[in-house]
Amino acid sequence: MGELFTVAALVSFVTLTVLEIVLGIDNVIFISILAGKLPDAYRDKVRSIGLALALILRVILLFFITEIAKLTFPVFTIMDHGFSWRDLIMIGGGLFLLAKSTSEIHNKLEGEEHGTASGKQSSFWGAIVQIAILDVVFSIDSVITAVGLAQHLEIMIAAVIIAVGVMFFTAKTVSQFIEKHPTLKMLALAFLLMVGLVLFAEGFGAHIDKSLIYSAMAFSTLVEFLNMKLRSKKSAAPIKLHNSTLQE
Repeated sequence: MGELFTVAALVSFVTLTVLEIVLGIDNVIFISILAGKLPDAYRDKVRSIGLALALILRVILLFFITEIAKLTFPVFTIMDHGFSWRDLIMIGGGLFLLAKSTSEIHNKLEGEEHGTASGKQSSFWGAIVQIAILDVVFSIDSVITAVGLAQHLEIMIAAVIIAVGVMFFTAKTVSQFIEKHPTLKMLALAFLLMVGLVLFAEGFGAHIDKSLIYSAMAFSTLVEFLNMKLRSKKSAAPIKLHNSTLQE
């Protein structure tokens, strides 16, 4: 137990917690986008279920660290490049996120109001399934990151719990803010597109510094806040995006 209260352990705990919170931005944005398509009565529920799944999956995976570590071992090779199970999961998750984000952007800009043109409306449980799929992808990435930064399971679990706790208390505010400002919703979808591309590229062995992605998004968000401030002074009418309500 003494090893848990050393300076090195404290540094790894703080670093891991901050990193897990940053990595959790992907989860929060994706959940916020899906929750925004639900009737008001179901939005809090889907956010809670989505984040609870994220926490449960991360903690369960941490108890199988040895097996998770094996996911990075190549299982087959194509053109001298070895693909591991983690690579395949990243590729699949990246493609899913690219497809979902592109579809959402298309619906917001080109779709008819309330989704009457396409005739495709996801159910409440359909939203939960989509969140669960991305939770698995993000959780594996999160746990592998945790293994690389901390040596003690207790530190990893504590950092994950705190990070998901922060996500839980900020998700509703983020979701409401995104829904209130359509241009921010488009930025959020663009961010998810970038994350999907990064996941897909990582599956093929490309190493992209995620801090560049988060920095670019932070800069874009800052610029949009300045635009919002300018629009408020001019009393410009807010932009309207198409929206379709999900059914239970």
